[in-house]
Amino acid sequence: MTDRHEPPSGLQTHLGYDLTAWEHDFARVELPLGPHLMNRQGLPHGGLHATLLDTAMGFAGCYTGDPDRRQMALTLSLTVNFLGQAQGGRLIAEARRTGGGKSTYFAEGTVRDETGATIATGTGVFRYRRGG
Repeated sequence: MTDRHEPPSGLQTHLGYDLTAWEHDFARVELPLGPHLMNRQGLPHGGLHATLLDTAMGFAGCYTGDPDRRQMALTLSLTVNFLGQAQGGRLIAEARRTGGGKSTYFAEGTVRDETGATIATGTGVFRYRRGG
């Protein structure tokens, strides 16, 4: 954990993704693919794309720059568009906060594989939690 990162959540530890970039209005999470993450067709399960988008968009709106002042948010709405099949061995989700106010914010994100191919896109609406 660096000064800009938080300890991994239980889900993060279980799935194996990492928060690899986090700054004001931006976050990136990366997941190395393994057999335990594949669906019946041998492809990364679509729920992974949704999870990575939700996670990256959630972090994108919650950066404070101060590890002692954590901001949390809840997902109100999440839309995922599945566009392609991953060819590489890693999924990379990048997200940006696109707007909002004091209590809610909007974000959009993209999941690519390590070859750069776009796998999924998403948008979300999030509500800030009061008190951290």
